[in-house]
Amino acid sequence: MQFRVARHTNQINEIKDFYIKALNFKILGEFQNHNGYDGIFIGKPNLNWHLEFTTTHENVDHRFDEDNCLVFYPTTQQEYDEIIERLEFHHIKPIKSKNPYWNDNGISFLDPDGFVIIVSPLRIK
Repeated sequence: MQFRVARHTNQINEIKDFYIKALNFKILGEFQNHNGYDGIFIGKPNLNWHLEFTTTHENVDHRFDEDNCLVFYPTTQQEYDEIIERLEFHHIKPIKSKNPYWNDNGISFLDPDGFVIIVSPLRIK
């Protein structure tokens, strides 16, 4: 089974820069004017998941709260440390998570649309 998270945005260029520069994801594909939508697929090559971001001329009205999060688990400490370094380099500030578990087990921050992103070392406490 494959998995895709799809989300509409008014900030597709900012979203693209954020996920590529901060999280070191890759563009896996793009499309233009498909039934009025432009979009990108972002993720890591050869995995069974990716993120899709689309845009149109519509104004997006996101409805989410602090418990709606995307959680990423780097598979090595080195990968985790590199992500933290990229976040700092791009001046992406961590936030305090609503769920205290994530404050003890990762780092939380916001993407350009204001969605909570968590990067957590691969371990269970």
